[in-house]
Amino acid sequence: MTEVSPTSKAKREPLISVRNLERVYRLGEQTIHALRPLDLEIHQGDFIAIAGPSGSGKSTLLQLLGLVDSPTHGEVRVRDRSAQELGGEQRAALRLRTLGFVFQAFNLLQMLTARQNVEIALALAGVPRRQRRNRAVELLSAVGLAQRLEHRPLQLSGGERQRVAIARALANNPDVILADEPTGNLDSQTGREIVSLLEDLNRAGQTIVMVTHNLEIARRASRLFLMRDGGIREVDPSAARTEE
Repeated sequence: MTEVSPTSKAKREPLISVRNLERVYRLGEQTIHALRPLDLEIHQGDFIAIAGPSGSGKSTLLQLLGLVDSPTHGEVRVRDRSAQELGGEQRAALRLRTLGFVFQAFNLLQMLTARQNVEIALALAGVPRRQRRNRAVELLSAVGLAQRLEHRPLQLSGGERQRVAIARALANNPDVILADEPTGNLDSQTGREIVSLLEDLNRAGQTIVMVTHNLEIARRASRLFLMRDGGIREVDPSAARTEE
C-alpha cells in the first residue's frame, strides 16, 4: 500500500461526506430517531472510531456510510457522488469498488477455505481466476495466515477468522474499510491484536472507520466520535473517559 500523502485535509475532497444526515424509523404511531441530523467527513488516511452504548446510533450510521441503508433526510456522498442519486445496481457497484466491510460475526462462508473466502470478493469484481488466487494468498499472508490458507472457518480461532475477514475486506483495494464491532466476538488480548492490525493498515495508508462500544479500543484511533441517542460529537481520543 502507498503511504498517506501529507497534503492538508482542507485541500482534499473527502472520500465520504454526509450532510444533515438523519434516520427516522416509524413503528405504528411511534417515531424513533435512530440518527439525528449530523455532518461528517472522512478523508484519506483517517482512522476514525465511533463509540457509544448499544442503541446510540453508531451501527445505523455505519450502514448509511456503507450504502446499505438510505437516510430519511440528508445526503451521503462517496468520492463526490451522491448515493441518493444512484440506482440500486449503481450503488452496489460503487460499494464494491470503494468500500470493504468487516463484521463482528466475521460473515465467512463455512464451506469455503480462508483463501476461497477472500477470492469470493475478487470474483464479484470480475477478477480472473489466477489473479484471484494470487491476490488472496498475498493478502492472507500479509495478515499472518500464510500457513492457514486451506483451513475452513471452523478450523480457525476467532482472531484468525477476523483476519480472514480483514483480508477479504482489502481484496478490491477499497478506499475505506468499515468495521462494525470487529473485536466484539473476541477475547481482550485477541481484540487488541486485531486493532493493532488495523493500526498497521492505517499507517500504510488505509482509511478505516470502526464502530465499537469499547472506549479503550476506540481511543487507539486518530479521530474519535462519541454517540448517544442518535447524536454525535468529536473528542480528543487521549482525553476521552469511560463516563462519557
